[in-house]
Amino acid sequence: MTVVVTGGTGYIGRALIELLVTRGHDVAALVRAESTGKLPPRVTPIIGDALDAATFAHSLPRNATLVHLVGTPHPNPSKAQEFERVDLASIMASVEAARRAGVAHLVYVSVAQPAPVMRAYIAVRAAGEAAIANAGLTATILRPWYVIGPGHRWPILLKPLYWILERLPGTRESARRLGLVTLEQMVATLAFALEHPPTTGTIRIIDVPGIRAVKLEQPTRR
Repeated sequence: MTVVVTGGTGYIGRALIELLVTRGHDVAALVRAESTGKLPPRVTPIIGDALDAATFAHSLPRNATLVHLVGTPHPNPSKAQEFERVDLASIMASVEAARRAGVAHLVYVSVAQPAPVMRAYIAVRAAGEAAIANAGLTATILRPWYVIGPGHRWPILLKPLYWILERLPGTRESARRLGLVTLEQMVATLAFALEHPPTTGTIRIIDVPGIRAVKLEQPTRR
């Protein structure tokens, strides 16, 4: 499978690319020229600006899978303007590029919703989801809340609280929807999503319980 990743040098992107390469996929990553050295081995760079579809749409292979991972690092409520400038602009560019290039499947990491906090961030991600739907693309949307991994481990302290909330009828649903997932679970779900695309013309949503439930089978040896 041919896979193009935006945000391939980031927290989730690099881990995903390394997994996809080991599973035998042909992987390309959209990067600026000065960032090509940050890519893992065996990855083809596509030079372009993730905020401008015109710079990379022509380089997307037809019928490829496009995985969109561009986003503001360590999002918090003070970064509302950056969410608009980077997160929203980049998914809009990916949607337009996917439409122009005839991409077969767009995979987008959104965020769990509804939620009582991070309203600006959720609004931007919801707008990204709406843009995908309006473009009529075949897509998978992942909705994690917080992804635990290197440099992102402090929410582990909240696990006892989550354990309690998931067992109380009044908080069970929201605690599961806004639960924690690991980096390993995220990249496994992304790989599963692109290896098992939804029906053409439909949008599939995978929330936190779904991310936790994915079991990634071993690739078939060729």
